[in-house]
Amino acid sequence: MPEGSTGRADVGQLFQLLRDGVPRTRAELAKSTGLARSTVAARVDELMRMGLITPAADAVSTGGRPPSQFALNPAAKVVVAADLGASHATVAITDLTGAVLSEHSERIVISDGPEPVLTWLIESAHRLLEETGRGEADVAAIGIGLPGPVEFSTGQPVNPPIMPGWDRFDVPGWVRSHLPVPVPVLVDNDVNISALGERATSWPGADHFMFVKVATGIGAGIISGGRLQRGAQGIAGDIGHVRVARGVDIPCQCGNTGCLEALASGPALARALSERGVIARSGGDVVELVKHGNLQAIQAVRQAGRDIGEILTASVSLINPSVIAIGGSMARVGEHLIAGVREIVYTRSTPLATEHLSIVQSAAADRAAVVGASMLAVEHALSPAGLTTSFGRVAV
Repeated sequence: MPEGSTGRADVGQLFQLLRDGVPRTRAELAKSTGLARSTVAARVDELMRMGLITPAADAVSTGGRPPSQFALNPAAKVVVAADLGASHATVAITDLTGAVLSEHSERIVISDGPEPVLTWLIESAHRLLEETGRGEADVAAIGIGLPGPVEFSTGQPVNPPIMPGWDRFDVPGWVRSHLPVPVPVLVDNDVNISALGERATSWPGADHFMFVKVATGIGAGIISGGRLQRGAQGIAGDIGHVRVARGVDIPCQCGNTGCLEALASGPALARALSERGVIARSGGDVVELVKHGNLQAIQAVRQAGRDIGEILTASVSLINPSVIAIGGSMARVGEHLIAGVREIVYTRSTPLATEHLSIVQSAAADRAAVVGASMLAVEHALSPAGLTTSFGRVAV
């Protein structure tokens, strides 16, 4: 291996140990990595020069001068996190731990097209950076969530049903071309980033985790072995278009019939209730009806939970998660929706699969996506591959 590559690998190895924020001495780093103390000292100096680590409180001395400790410097850089929904958007500036420094939310219309929406994102990010006293050069990466299928390798939306004009639009390229400083831009669908955000917020120790979003559409973000699973083309977890036997004749906007989304999404429930003479124009109306004790709405939501549970039963057998978190706008009536999910999953899955399975309401709620967008950006910026791009060339 060339000498320069060895140096970069050593820096990356040390930094991945220090990312957890726990202070360590040079001796502890040498013991953990197997590197020579002289090498560790040189690489610590390099990480200090890059601003990635900072001195922490000295360790307890066993005699003589106490050894110096080092830990992650969360303020070394910031990231821009954006959750772009069908009718709303949130942009935030966070530090390298994901802590929000500044944030702005606004109603937008995703169907206005990519250029107006992304222009709003960039202008909002500029204002937030000014508020936090940071500049474009301080941005390590940008994470963006979109409400439709995304090919993660390119960051391009692919045939998004509620996003006219976005199909195969080069979101990362357009954003980078409108920034004064080149910055890595990561784009994923909103359910995947919500899974990252929910896990980081409430279930950091859950290595096998599912986040199910029930709103205008239905989808799942899957974390297995501690890693987000996107699949070959980035559509792993697209459970909204799995067929449910009960809805064999119900058309779906995707062109098929019987899709879970056509039965159990917010708009689907509103249509079904309207057909029974209950006034409901949207999923939000259904939520309000349930909150006011409307029996037909409660029954419809409970059945939607059963339909979702039917699909999740197969997922439990395939993936064996320890936690399934239910989020999205329809989770505001979570007790009824989740009751239906649990009823089916716990009765139809094998006892071993459900022995330690928790099916819960999202704790992060509408914060999950923007937190996840931050995590997406931070993970890239602090990865071994991202260090050189985000923090400058590693000297060797």
